[in-house]
Amino acid sequence: MALSSWKTFNFFNVSEVKPSGEGRSTSIFDNNDLSCVSPGSENVFLGGFDGTVRIVSPAFAVSRSFHAHDTGSITHMKQVEGTSLLVTVAEDLSSDPILKVWALDKTEKKTGSPRCQSTLSIQNGRKQFPISAFATLDDLSQCAFGFANGSVTIVRGDLIHDRGARQRTVFESEEPITGLQFREGPTTTLYIATTGRLLTLVISGRGQGQPARAIEDVGCGVGCMTVDKKNGDIVIAREDAIYYYGMNGRGPCYAYEGSKKLVNIYNDYVTLVLPPSISAPAKSSALRKFGGSQADELFNTSTFTLLETDLKMVAHSETLVSQVKYVFAQWGDLFLLSLDGKLFRYHEKTLQQKLDILYQRNMFVLAITLAQKGGVSVYQKNNIYRKYGDYLYQKGDYDTAMQQYLKAIDNTEPSQVIRKFLDTQRIHNLIEYLEELHDHHKATSDHTTLLLNCYAKLKDIDKLEAFIKSPGDLKFDLDTAISMCRQGGYFEQAAYLATKHGEHALVVVILIEDSKKYPEALAYICRLEPEPAYTNLMKYARVLLEHCPEDTTQLFIDYYTGQYRPRTDVVVPSAPTSQGGASTAVFQSLASFLLVPLTSLPSFPYTSRPFEVSRNIGSVAADIPEASEVAESDAKESVPEQQYSTPSPRTAFSSFVDHPDEFIIFLEACVKTGPSTERDKIDLYTTLFEIYLSTAKTKEGTEKDKFEAKAKELIEKENIPIDTSNVLLLSTLTDFQDGTIRVREKQGLRFDIFRSFTTAQDTAGAVKALRKYGPEEPQLYPAALAYFTSSPRVLQEAGSELDAVLRKIDEDGLMAPLQVIQTLSTNAVATMGMVKKYLSDTIERERKEISNNRRLVESYRSETLQKRQEITDLATKPAVFQARRCSSCGGSLDLPAVHFLCKHSFHQRCLNQVPGDDNAECPVCAGNNATIRAIRKAQVEAEGRSDLFLDVLRTSRDRFGAVSEFFGRGVMGGVGGE
Repeated sequence: MALSSWKTFNFFNVSEVKPSGEGRSTSIFDNNDLSCVSPGSENVFLGGFDGTVRIVSPAFAVSRSFHAHDTGSITHMKQVEGTSLLVTVAEDLSSDPILKVWALDKTEKKTGSPRCQSTLSIQNGRKQFPISAFATLDDLSQCAFGFANGSVTIVRGDLIHDRGARQRTVFESEEPITGLQFREGPTTTLYIATTGRLLTLVISGRGQGQPARAIEDVGCGVGCMTVDKKNGDIVIAREDAIYYYGMNGRGPCYAYEGSKKLVNIYNDYVTLVLPPSISAPAKSSALRKFGGSQADELFNTSTFTLLETDLKMVAHSETLVSQVKYVFAQWGDLFLLSLDGKLFRYHEKTLQQKLDILYQRNMFVLAITLAQKGGVSVYQKNNIYRKYGDYLYQKGDYDTAMQQYLKAIDNTEPSQVIRKFLDTQRIHNLIEYLEELHDHHKATSDHTTLLLNCYAKLKDIDKLEAFIKSPGDLKFDLDTAISMCRQGGYFEQAAYLATKHGEHALVVVILIEDSKKYPEALAYICRLEPEPAYTNLMKYARVLLEHCPEDTTQLFIDYYTGQYRPRTDVVVPSAPTSQGGASTAVFQSLASFLLVPLTSLPSFPYTSRPFEVSRNIGSVAADIPEASEVAESDAKESVPEQQYSTPSPRTAFSSFVDHPDEFIIFLEACVKTGPSTERDKIDLYTTLFEIYLSTAKTKEGTEKDKFEAKAKELIEKENIPIDTSNVLLLSTLTDFQDGTIRVREKQGLRFDIFRSFTTAQDTAGAVKALRKYGPEEPQLYPAALAYFTSSPRVLQEAGSELDAVLRKIDEDGLMAPLQVIQTLSTNAVATMGMVKKYLSDTIERERKEISNNRRLVESYRSETLQKRQEITDLATKPAVFQARRCSSCGGSLDLPAVHFLCKHSFHQRCLNQVPGDDNAECPVCAGNNATIRAIRKAQVEAEGRSDLFLDVLRTSRDRFGAVSEFFGRGVMGGVGGE
């Protein structure tokens, strides 16, 4: 790269350093005693031609000085980094150079000077040539000296503690040595530069002892070789370029033409001192490289340049009136000392100041590179991108400007960019920016709205689908995106978004309200968890029952009977196929979505009857039937326990308005399963009974009979929790006679049932009711007798039933014969021939009963007379006891013996009688006597039990007989008085 291709800037502030203190300026730099300068850790060290070392503080005042060498001038100095050790080298061509190591923190008591740790004469084969290059390791274990005669001497040893050192000439050449630098690593390598070559020599580690190896057949001048401490690379400045050398040889080079006098590394910069062009007769090339005459150049101008090689720019360049003597870095700045004794400080400008300079020259690409190298924050870097984008936008390069805005998207106010690209011609750039906003999760709902509007305006369905299907986290406001897709007619895309992100309610809304795809909506609902499935089912129950009555009813049954299980063969929408020529969104069936497991749903299968949703709705792929196969296979698996609380069936009743057939199916299924609470049971049975009757009322013929039969069967079941008042009300409103009969049966109003038939002149119903309720309600027979003989038609319809009624009345004594005759004689319907047999049988029976009663009375009289005679004899006549054996043990009767009036005799010992007890009783007759006493006691107690008498009288068929029986038992008061 030629010099003209390097961009030149002024990134440094230059100021001349004025030494502190009056008259100090001439004593430090403005004299001819200064032979070398070396920066240190905290101070700058100045070496003089008289062997004196001056230590300059940050205030540029001499803080300390001492005489280091008695003879010769100090040509090289170095402070060991991180220590207080100072190495000085003094030369006098009349003798060998002297190396000394000083401990600046230790002082000699006599002189007050630092303590000299070691002193060493540098050997050059007794050849008196000046030292042209010097390098040392940080621990001073090895030092290298290059001489003008082309030889290199290595000093090894402990120079710090003066424990001896060895010297060896390791390289000799006919060309003078112009530079030496160490590179440490697995091996320690010494780079040797001459005026004609560049060589490497391994001085420790693997390869030690081998001769120097030339890596370049071009050398460099004195002062044109240095080391970059950041990476250890050797930097060499030649007339054509700046070269870097690493472990593997030559590295990158940067073309920068012109003669170089000095090279140094300062931070990221390469400092170059370019000597003036020589108009006088040319000197030899070798002599010019070696140094030339400084006196000739005292009043010639030179150029001082700082290069940023990575960025290919000149950070600072200036022409100096006086020649440069030394360049060194200290205290964070770069210093330059000229031959006229002036010291200049070069202070690098801040990164922001440098960027401002680049902004002024519209060099934004370079500014970005500089910022990246400077490690600026993302905010600052994005600020540069934004400025660059503004610059390109003003130039009309909108595409490139947008690329910069995209890079700065993290901390740029989106409205500033969006406002620039609202023009229709730049809508593609706007889309690109809005998409990036969503990718960075910085988009608001307004941005989402704008982006979707742009897609709609361009009718770019492919991009719309790519946007909504972008992988990873959600990058946009979901509600806004779904709303915009619905408004624009992109219903499939809206359904895809809602399905993907678990917005179940929105999916159902889109399928039903927008797409009108009722089977797909129902199929989607049946794959949801119980709670969202119930919510969506109840919301659209009427619509679904209107379009999918069977499947919707089945879903209601499954849910309300506790058998609902979400299907696991759930579908997640894949990309809806776009159609570029459509002006509105293209509908596709959700059945065309890819089948994958829905991880948010439980793993158990849905075991209800599979929904038979059409497989050919919309543009469905041929292989979609696999979904139904999955559902059918899943349905065969075992069903886990109920995972939700079933709602009250009453909540579903309103959904079945105008759908009585489906309502009946639902109610019957719920009744069959068995309600969980008594309240639900009442609701189900009552509602089912009502819907049976209301449906029967609208039907004719067999259909009507079928539903009335179902209603009758329902209310005739045991323990049916339908309130009788509801049954009676509903039956009356719908003219359902079986219902009213059932109510009266439950309430025991059998007579009313019979009377309802007679009132309606329904002889067949009356006969049926009489046969059914007559055994439990005997009073029906007298009423039936009156009804059957009420008219000739009724008598004819009754037929032989009149004889059965008369026979029942006669057998059970329900009516007296006279009452029967009075009933039949009320009208002239019944004839004597109809009751002839009844009357003859009654008279014959009465006669037999009178005869039996007479015989019984006669027997009672004779028995009474006999008992009275026995009592009289016992009271008036003596009793004769002739028993010879004991009635208890059967042994011969001996004294003492006991005789009873009942003619039983006992040994006294067999009676177990307590002495003095006169209330002895015959053991043989004791049982009968106890029974008689108990009967008598009961008779006495019954005298005060009128309720018992009334109860018997009320339930007896022969009440007169009951009165006679109680009178005969002596409980009517007369007997008790005896």
